[in-house]
Amino acid sequence: MASQALSLFRRHGRSAFGRWLVSRAICWRAPYFASIAPTIHVLEPGRCVVRIRDRRRVHNHIGTVHAIALCNMAELAGGLATDATIPDSMRWIPKGMTVRYLKKAKGAMTATATVPAIVAATSGSEAHAIVEVRDAGGEVVFDADITMWISPRKVG
Repeated sequence: MASQALSLFRRHGRSAFGRWLVSRAICWRAPYFASIAPTIHVLEPGRCVVRIRDRRRVHNHIGTVHAIALCNMAELAGGLATDATIPDSMRWIPKGMTVRYLKKAKGAMTATATVPAIVAATSGSEAHAIVEVRDAGGEVVFDADITMWISPRKVG
Protein backbone atom coordinates (compact mmCIF):
# COMPACT_ATOMS: atom_id res chain seq x y z
CA MET A 1 0.00 0.00 0.00
CA ALA A 2 1.82 3.12 -1.22
CA SER A 3 1.12 6.51 0.28
CA GLN A 4 -2.49 7.39 -0.56
CA ALA A 5 -1.56 11.06 -0.97
CA LEU A 6 1.32 10.21 -3.33
CA SER A 7 -0.88 7.86 -5.37
CA LEU A 8 -3.60 10.51 -5.63
CA PHE A 9 -1.09 13.18 -6.65
CA ARG A 10 0.53 10.92 -9.27
CA ARG A 11 -2.90 10.20 -10.73
CA HIS A 12 -4.27 13.77 -10.76
CA GLY A 13 -1.45 16.25 -10.07
CA ARG A 14 -0.43 16.96 -13.67
CA SER A 15 -2.96 19.75 -14.16
CA ALA A 16 -3.79 22.87 -12.14
CA PHE A 17 -7.31 21.56 -11.54
CA GLY A 18 -5.94 18.15 -10.47
CA ARG A 19 -3.50 19.75 -8.00
CA TRP A 20 -6.35 21.86 -6.60
CA LEU A 21 -8.54 18.75 -6.29
CA VAL A 22 -5.82 16.72 -4.55
CA SER A 23 -5.15 19.62 -2.18
CA ARG A 24 -8.84 19.82 -1.25
CA ALA A 25 -8.96 16.03 -0.70
CA ILE A 26 -5.97 16.23 1.67
CA CYS A 27 -7.65 19.09 3.55
CA TRP A 28 -10.82 17.01 3.79
CA ARG A 29 -8.80 14.22 5.41
CA ALA A 30 -6.92 16.64 7.74
CA PRO A 31 -9.32 19.61 8.07
CA TYR A 32 -7.09 22.01 9.98
CA PHE A 33 -4.90 22.49 6.91
CA ALA A 34 -7.90 23.96 5.07
CA SER A 35 -7.51 27.12 7.18
CA ILE A 36 -4.63 28.21 4.92
CA ALA A 37 -6.19 26.98 1.62
CA PRO A 38 -2.96 25.35 0.39
CA THR A 39 -2.24 24.01 -3.07
CA ILE A 40 0.18 21.11 -3.41
CA HIS A 41 2.40 21.71 -6.45
CA VAL A 42 4.94 18.89 -6.10
CA LEU A 43 4.72 15.62 -4.20
CA GLU A 44 7.35 12.96 -4.69
CA PRO A 45 9.48 10.78 -2.44
CA GLY A 46 11.78 13.09 -0.50
CA ARG A 47 10.11 16.35 -1.51
CA CYS A 48 6.88 18.35 -1.32
CA VAL A 49 6.11 21.90 -2.45
CA VAL A 50 3.03 23.69 -1.09
CA ARG A 51 1.84 27.21 -1.92
CA ILE A 52 -0.60 29.59 -0.30
CA ARG A 53 -2.03 32.77 -1.79
CA ASP A 54 -1.84 36.15 -0.12
CA ARG A 55 -5.24 36.43 1.56
CA ARG A 56 -6.45 38.47 4.50
CA ARG A 57 -7.53 35.25 6.19
CA VAL A 58 -3.87 34.23 6.82
CA HIS A 59 -2.70 37.70 7.94
CA ASN A 60 -1.86 38.87 11.42
CA HIS A 61 -2.59 42.30 12.89
CA ILE A 62 0.34 43.94 11.00
CA GLY A 63 -0.68 42.59 7.58
CA THR A 64 1.94 39.88 7.19
CA VAL A 65 1.35 36.12 6.97
CA HIS A 66 0.69 34.87 10.48
CA ALA A 67 3.37 32.79 12.20
CA ILE A 68 0.99 29.89 12.80
CA ALA A 69 -0.13 29.89 9.14
CA LEU A 70 3.56 29.42 8.27
CA CYS A 71 3.83 26.59 10.82
CA ASN A 72 0.68 24.98 9.41
CA MET A 73 2.12 25.20 5.90
CA ALA A 74 5.44 23.70 7.06
CA GLU A 75 3.73 20.81 8.83
CA LEU A 76 1.63 20.02 5.76
CA ALA A 77 4.64 20.04 3.41
CA GLY A 78 6.84 18.12 5.86
CA GLY A 79 4.15 15.56 6.61
CA LEU A 80 3.36 14.91 2.96
CA ALA A 81 7.07 14.64 2.06
CA THR A 82 7.53 12.15 4.91
CA ASP A 83 4.43 10.19 3.91
CA ALA A 84 5.67 9.95 0.31
CA THR A 85 9.14 8.82 1.45
CA ILE A 86 8.61 6.16 4.11
CA PRO A 87 8.34 2.47 3.21
CA ASP A 88 4.84 1.01 3.10
CA SER A 89 5.53 -0.95 6.29
CA MET A 90 6.17 2.24 8.30
CA ARG A 91 4.05 5.07 9.70
CA TRP A 92 4.90 8.58 10.94
CA ILE A 93 3.78 11.29 13.32
CA PRO A 94 5.29 14.72 14.05
CA LYS A 95 7.21 14.69 17.33
CA GLY A 96 8.46 18.27 17.45
CA MET A 97 9.15 21.32 15.36
CA THR A 98 11.81 24.00 15.61
CA VAL A 99 11.07 27.14 13.60
CA ARG A 100 12.78 30.39 12.74
CA TYR A 101 11.01 33.52 11.53
CA LEU A 102 13.68 35.18 9.38
CA LYS A 103 11.86 38.20 7.94
CA LYS A 104 8.37 39.57 7.44
CA ALA A 105 6.30 37.16 5.39
CA LYS A 106 4.42 39.28 2.84
CA GLY A 107 2.51 38.02 -0.16
CA ALA A 108 2.14 34.49 -1.52
CA MET A 109 4.29 31.85 0.16
CA THR A 110 5.92 28.65 -1.12
CA ALA A 111 7.04 25.92 1.30
CA THR A 112 9.51 23.29 0.14
CA ALA A 113 10.04 20.27 2.39
CA THR A 114 12.81 17.73 1.95
CA VAL A 115 13.12 14.40 3.73
CA PRO A 116 16.05 11.97 3.47
CA ALA A 117 15.52 8.39 2.30
CA ILE A 118 14.03 6.23 5.04
CA VAL A 119 14.49 2.47 5.21
CA ALA A 120 12.13 -0.06 6.75
CA ALA A 121 13.02 -0.98 10.32
CA THR A 122 11.70 -3.14 13.14
CA SER A 123 11.84 -0.32 15.68
CA GLY A 124 11.03 3.37 15.75
CA SER A 125 13.44 6.17 14.91
CA GLU A 126 13.48 9.88 14.21
CA ALA A 127 13.73 11.52 10.80
CA HIS A 128 13.83 15.22 10.00
CA ALA A 129 11.73 17.08 7.46
CA ILE A 130 13.52 20.32 6.62
CA VAL A 131 11.19 23.06 5.35
CA GLU A 132 11.96 26.44 3.80
CA VAL A 133 9.22 28.98 3.12
CA ARG A 134 9.97 31.62 0.49
CA ASP A 135 8.12 34.73 -0.56
CA ALA A 136 7.31 35.59 -4.19
CA GLY A 137 10.76 37.19 -4.57
CA GLY A 138 12.48 33.94 -3.56
CA GLU A 139 13.63 35.19 -0.14
CA VAL A 140 13.53 32.66 2.71
CA VAL A 141 11.19 34.15 5.33
CA PHE A 142 10.79 31.09 7.58
CA ASP A 143 12.35 27.70 8.06
CA ALA A 144 11.53 24.66 10.14
CA ASP A 145 13.07 21.39 11.23
CA ILE A 146 10.27 18.94 11.94
CA THR A 147 11.19 15.84 13.90
CA MET A 148 9.11 12.90 12.70
CA TRP A 149 8.75 9.68 14.64
CA ILE A 150 8.90 6.82 12.14
CA SER A 151 7.79 3.39 13.38
CA PRO A 152 6.54 0.07 12.01
CA ARG A 153 2.83 -0.09 11.21
CA LYS A 154 0.83 -2.15 13.65
CA VAL A 155 -0.33 -5.37 12.08
CA GLY A 156 -3.86 -6.53 12.72
